[in-house]
Amino acid sequence: MPLLEVCDLSTAFDSEDHGRLVAVDGVSFEVERGMTLGLVGESGCGKSVTALSVTQLLPQPAGKIVGGSIRFKDRNLVGASAETLYDVRGDEIGMIFQEPMTALNPVQRIGKQVSEVFLLHTEMSKAEAWRASVEVLSKVGIPAPEIRMTEYPHQLSGGMRQRVMIAMALGCKPDLLIADEPTTALDVTVQAQILDLMKSLQAEMGMAIILITHDLGVIAETCDEVVVMYAGRIVERAPVKELFAHPRHAYTRGLLRSIPRLDQERKTRLPIIEGNVPALEAMPTGCRFSTRAPKTHDEAARTVRPPYEEISPGHWVEKCPFCFE
Repeated sequence: MPLLEVCDLSTAFDSEDHGRLVAVDGVSFEVERGMTLGLVGESGCGKSVTALSVTQLLPQPAGKIVGGSIRFKDRNLVGASAETLYDVRGDEIGMIFQEPMTALNPVQRIGKQVSEVFLLHTEMSKAEAWRASVEVLSKVGIPAPEIRMTEYPHQLSGGMRQRVMIAMALGCKPDLLIADEPTTALDVTVQAQILDLMKSLQAEMGMAIILITHDLGVIAETCDEVVVMYAGRIVERAPVKELFAHPRHAYTRGLLRSIPRLDQERKTRLPIIEGNVPALEAMPTGCRFSTRAPKTHDEAARTVRPPYEEISPGHWVEKCPFCFE
């Protein structure tokens, strides 16, 4: 049985001007224990909304799960009680949010924020929580953790703040870690350090990871399986080596073609995907990629949703006749 099973998930936001706007539309995937699943796609494709749906942290009152189920350890989190979600979040599911500078409270010291994880989810005393916080900060590679505990977020570098976020997410040794753009705005060296840290902690703790990113290089380096999202839907899902070797959807192929390669001639213009992601209020009812695909779609393809089917073991594709090859 998968650790996490998301089935036909749909998430919407209510707006005054346009009514109900569906941001995630019929998404399904599974996460096994110990595996790393990558969610990749352009900004606004629904990656973060999918993660916030899993943790039930959608902005309120606008955000709502309007369909599907999210089963974690055989419990359906959709419609679960506040008490159940309180127990799951931070304890069984940890989350690293985008932008650690804004995710951390700027007016509270690091020690207070990290130790809060232990005080909320364990029966530790304040002294025990403090010692546990020092230990977990040391584990994620923060030097002189006792000193860092007394400092404020602005006194730490971006890489150190991200390590603090990882420490908070892993404090209670969760079964699942959701990392939402964990290397955004970090330089390349620090990015590599953070990814290596996550991999080593995963091997040590045996947890599963959902890694959300727009960086296909990060996906290739760290993930076992990858889900490609576009405009709120999954267009392709496969083991990472299979996807990079045999992409079958036009959008996936476009993403891969846009990656700079060492064997390219210098000053060669990179291929791009023309156009922009359609706005939520103007989404095509059929193939969402129809407005940007290389091949012109007919009326049926623009209005009828393509089937999402398994074409080989573990390789799923949205089979629009003009995008699938």
